[in-house]
Amino acid sequence: MNINLTDLSKTVSHALRHEPDLYGLKIDKLGWVSVELLIESLKVLKPVWSGLTVDHIEKMINLSKKKRHELADNKIRALYGHSFSEKLIKNKTEPPEILYHGTSPKSARMIRSSGIKPCTRHFVHLSTERDTAKKVGLRKSKHPVILVVKAKQGYKEGLGFFKGSDDIWLSDEIPPEYIIFPNE
Repeated sequence: MNINLTDLSKTVSHALRHEPDLYGLKIDKLGWVSVELLIESLKVLKPVWSGLTVDHIEKMINLSKKKRHELADNKIRALYGHSFSEKLIKNKTEPPEILYHGTSPKSARMIRSSGIKPCTRHFVHLSTERDTAKKVGLRKSKHPVILVVKAKQGYKEGLGFFKGSDDIWLSDEIPPEYIIFPNE
């Protein structure tokens, strides 16, 4: 069976990050759900996926460059990007010295006074690489602003940081004193 893995990844992300109820899924406090329940839900949603198996899900995860999902013990979860109402529990982890956040010039002006806020997501998303932050910022502006977050200092002073994937870190709100703005 030939499954479009990009389409599958987008649908799985939507189910696990944004609207699990729409798919009849109950996500636990750590973000996990039975992979079999997810597969059954997806088969109902799209009859073209009637032959969908765990092997397809594993292939989708393994071929993804962004590493958005994780499989373990017959369960699956999205690693970051959640926006549904119940906030997930994450374990604090010491981050790298600095992380990056790409945004629009307008948002950067607001961040200068109020810090980086999660907005509609559970957590602020940060990148380990400047280029990744730039790609994120380009979704918001043709001329993104790349902010540098003093992550390790913030962590040592009580801010929560959580590893989303090898390239993505999550945090609660980040006050302006932990942010280096361009030309500073």
